[in-house]
Parts: sequence; structure tokens; C-alpha cells
Amino acid sequence: MAILEVEHIRKSFEHTEILKDISFSLEKGQVVSIIGSSGSGKTTLLRCLNFLERPDTGIIRANGETLFDSDNPTTQQESEIRKKRLHFGLVFQSFHLFPQYTALENVMLAKQLLAKEQPDYRARKTEILAEIKEQAESLLIQMGLSQRMNNYPHQLSGGQCQRVAIARALALQPDILCFDEPTSALDPELTGEVLKVIRELADQNTTMIIVTHEMAFARDVANHVIFMDDGHILEQGTPTQIFEHPSEERTRQFLSRFTQG
Repeated sequence: MAILEVEHIRKSFEHTEILKDISFSLEKGQVVSIIGSSGSGKTTLLRCLNFLERPDTGIIRANGETLFDSDNPTTQQESEIRKKRLHFGLVFQSFHLFPQYTALENVMLAKQLLAKEQPDYRARKTEILAEIKEQAESLLIQMGLSQRMNNYPHQLSGGQCQRVAIARALALQPDILCFDEPTSALDPELTGEVLKVIRELADQNTTMIIVTHEMAFARDVANHVIFMDDGHILEQGTPTQIFEHPSEERTRQFLSRFTQG
């Protein structure tokens, strides 16, 4: 059974339709790269999956559970949105770290807030917080930041900040980890260190959706590639199908920009 099913998602802002009948599915352990020109709807799609935007129509299921159905108002209750977001970890373009917190505190924060809602939190507070800290430390070590845990964001490079953001997304143990152009805010020399971390996550069978303009990365790491154009999924398939044998002229035109010269 697919870990994610997206059916007929549409999203408009005022009179402009951004997503036009988007459907796809994702298997556990699969890495999907979404490529396409700026303005094709890639970021809006991720924001709909993470419920930062509400689709106008369509269905989103995770692990067989219907998270959103435009024909079922009970799936659209604001009180349930935060729980639904736990299925998806989202790593933004521009980090969004809290400047007043250290790297370790940034990774711990969301888990701490959720822990306070546990019925046994007061009785087990010390134990629970120790577990959260241990997990956050382990994630930062995994990200290669063992010496930077107590640094604040302004004391970190862009690549280090993005690795903290990845650790923060992983801390909630989401079903699916989503990346929205994770290297677009980085200098070229820092891009490699972030892509290396994502490659390692792929090797660990982490289920991921990656919006990226890094074509070589999308080709080499993904199991499945989706090409979006003007709010549509114009073409999707294996990396070999999309990069070597695209069937659509718009796909060929888009990819030619990255192979010329």
C-alpha cells in the first residue's frame, strides 16, 4: 500500500489556479524528485501536503488514513491540522531557525511542545526531556554537527543551518520528509554538504519528496521523477525515462537548459 496518495488536488489564489488536478502516489522508502520551472506549482504542492495551504479540491491520504477530503468537512477541522502535519517533515529553502535558540534547542523545541500534551508529562518531565535531548543530540551528530550543538544560527554557515533544519524535521519522525529547494539559499560550496546529507538519508531508505533544481542530484538519488509545468504534472517516471527519454516537448525544453554547453 502506498504511504502517500494524492488525488486530484487543485489550489487557486484569488483567480489564479496554481495546482491543476495533481495526482500521484509514493511508496515507503521511495525518493521522489519534483522538477520544473519556477512558478510551476512545486512549492505550493509541498505546502498543501504539509497543510500550510488548504487545497480547494482533492484527497490526501497517508498510510491509508484520509488526511484531507474536500468533500468531507470533518477532515478540514483546524483543530486536527497540527496532528496531520506530523506525517510530513518540511525543510524550507531559508532554514527558518529560531535565532534566539541554539542548534540543539531548535531541534528539541517541537518535540518539547508536543511532550507537554502527554498526560504523564508532569510526572515524567525530567525523563521525557532527557530523552528528547538525547534524540536531538543524536540527530545533530548524524548531520555532522557534534561540535556545533550550542551554537546559535548566526554562528553557523548556511550549510550548517540547513543541516540543523533537516535534523529538526527528522526529530518528529515523520512518515515523509519534504524538501523545498534545500540548496537554493546556499553558496555553491555549501550545496554539496547538504546534498551529501540527503543522499545518506536516501541510502537509509528515508521516504522523501524533494523539490530541486539540482538536476544531477534529482537524476542520481530519486527513484521517481515528476516534471511539473504550469500547475500540471506533465510527465512522471523513472530518472532514466525522464532524463534520457522524455516523452513531452516541454520536458525536453526544460532539461535542455541544464545540458547546453
